[in-house]
Amino acid sequence: MEPVQVPDAAAFRGFRAQCEAERGWLSRYSRDGVAVWVQPPSPGGPAVHCIKCRLDVSDVSAETVYDVLHDIEYRRKWDLNVIDTHDIAQLAINADVGYYAWKCPKPLKNRDVVTLRSWQVLDNCYMIINFSVKHPQYPPRKDLVRAVSVLAGYLVHPTGPTSCTLTYLAQVDPKGSLPKWVVNKSSQYLAPRMLKKLHKACVKYPSWKQQHDVGMKPWLYPEQNKLPTMAVADLALQRADSLENIDESSLLEVKDEMGDHSSYEN
Repeated sequence: MEPVQVPDAAAFRGFRAQCEAERGWLSRYSRDGVAVWVQPPSPGGPAVHCIKCRLDVSDVSAETVYDVLHDIEYRRKWDLNVIDTHDIAQLAINADVGYYAWKCPKPLKNRDVVTLRSWQVLDNCYMIINFSVKHPQYPPRKDLVRAVSVLAGYLVHPTGPTSCTLTYLAQVDPKGSLPKWVVNKSSQYLAPRMLKKLHKACVKYPSWKQQHDVGMKPWLYPEQNKLPTMAVADLALQRADSLENIDESSLLEVKDEMGDHSSYEN
C-alpha cells in the first residue's frame, strides 16, 4: 500500500502556484467572468487532463465562499445530485477523511469517492485540496463506481469586502468504462456549470446559516470538531489503475452528460 501524508505548507504552495500559473495551460473558455483552462495529460500519468476554472464573484465575500465549501449540512441542501456525503474522521487540525456519492444520468452508474481533504487559511487566501485514499471501512461498492481524485481543490482570493475570485483545479478520473476523451471534453463545460451553481448557493448561505448553528464552523474553530480521530497510517493512496473498470452499457448514447459533478469538489 502506498502511504499517505497530510499536505504540508509546500504542498499548498504548489497547489496555489498551479492555480495562479499561466504557462502550460491552454485556454478553452473566457466569458462573463468565467475562464477555463486545461493541461493535457503527462506521458505515463493519468489519462484524464487537469482542468482549471476561475470565477469572478462580485457579491459574496471570500470567507462566505470558504464556509460554503466546508459546510456539509448546507451541501445536502443545495447539491441536488448528492446521494450521501459525510465526514468520516479527523486526521489533523486541518485535515479529515470523507465520503461523497453522487447521481449520474443513465446509462451511467452513480459514483462515489473517499478523499483526504486538507485546508489552509492565509492572510490573503483560503485553500482546500483533496485526493483519493483507501479507507479500510469504505471499500468500493457493487452499486457504485469508485471515482478517483488525483488532485482537486479550491483557491479563494478576496478582492474586496464582498467580492472574490474562486479558482477550481482538478484532475479526476470518474472510472467506469467512460472514454477518457468524453471525460476530458465534458469537464470543460461541467466545471463552469458547477461553479455557477456554487455561486448561487453562496449568495443564499448567510441567511441559511443564521437559522442553522450560526456559530458552528469547525473548519475555522478546530475545538468545535467532534469527529473521531484516525491515524493517517491507516489510510493508503488510491490509484485509478488499481480499481476495476465497471461495465456501463450504451455509452454511445451519452452526449457529454455526466451530471453536474463530473468531479468531486469537496
